[in-house]
Amino acid sequence: MDFDLSDEQRLLKESVDRLVADRYDFESRNRFRSEPDGFSREIWAQFAELGLLAVPFAEEHGGIGGGPVETMIVAEAFGRGLVVEPYLSTVILGGGLLRHGGSEAQKAEILPAVAAGETTLAFAQVERGSRYDLFDVATTARQDGEGWILNGEKGVVLHGDSADRLLVTARTGGSRRDRHGIGLFLVDAKAPGISRRGYPTQDGMRAAEISFDNVRVGPDGVLGDPGGALLVVERVADEAIAALCAESLGIMDRMRDLTVEYIKTRKQFGVAIGSFQALQHRAADMVVAIEQARSMTYFATMMAGEDNAAERASAIAAAKVQIGRSGRFVGQQAVQLHGGVGVTMEYSIGHYFKRMTMIDTAFGDADHHLSRLAEGGGLFKAA
Repeated sequence: MDFDLSDEQRLLKESVDRLVADRYDFESRNRFRSEPDGFSREIWAQFAELGLLAVPFAEEHGGIGGGPVETMIVAEAFGRGLVVEPYLSTVILGGGLLRHGGSEAQKAEILPAVAAGETTLAFAQVERGSRYDLFDVATTARQDGEGWILNGEKGVVLHGDSADRLLVTARTGGSRRDRHGIGLFLVDAKAPGISRRGYPTQDGMRAAEISFDNVRVGPDGVLGDPGGALLVVERVADEAIAALCAESLGIMDRMRDLTVEYIKTRKQFGVAIGSFQALQHRAADMVVAIEQARSMTYFATMMAGEDNAAERASAIAAAKVQIGRSGRFVGQQAVQLHGGVGVTMEYSIGHYFKRMTMIDTAFGDADHHLSRLAEGGGLFKAA
């Protein structure tokens, strides 16, 4: 199998790598986080100018027609820079839901604005007690004439406090944990009845608690079948996990580089601590863990576009297990080899480990996905 990038993919990689290297040092990231939205609108506009926001969208919707490999290239570079802009929430999650579940009219209206950097999106899915189950939905959508009325609460909505549009899962039928009877709705974030409470997360991102109190959605705000949206949601979640695996790879590569640089310069007993064989072995173990994660990231990337839901889910779950394990190991080694400075707010290594830890819990941690794999093919066939 050929893992070489095409000329177009190589150009994309060079562009995004250069942007992150030039504009996203640790001090700049801290400055971007202090802006009103928790990220830099100027950088977001640069992402749009370079075509990064258009990567997965079709050309007729203002995109460049890229696929999972192009997404992997961008996400890996963003991991190295600890990018805080809402790429995952807007392009991967929100944009993915529209790509797979939206009508032609919905895609034509919104996706070009996303690609141009004019519209940001957020996926409001998690609820209190739902944990990692995408089908655990208590928010209700009651049909009212040709439209719908939404009531309920969503939590930990990534970049939900600054998003222009929200994509909301709501139950149109059945009981709370039924797989059927789940709809997906596109809502103006400033619509009457919506209240948002934003806050910073541990990894430097932003999230929000969002309440829906008799929020009216017109017929043009329904994505696809109002009772059968779960399959679309699961597909997009798999694509998001593949992107997070790629971001994790960039984070782990950077943690390794920072650690090797540190142990080469930090002196103890008159010599660099990197000369101690025990620390060399630990650095080598970090490389092994990263290469294991790299292989599974490539596997997840190749399978992210798979139409067979069972095969895709199994591959993505396996990748998430390895990413979680490798990320924890590499992060622990990096912080321990740095010593006390590794847990200070002023030094970057701890921030990389925080982001890695948050990625592990996103859409199910390593233990959750290992349990899914242990349950065998029956679970994925049911999906």
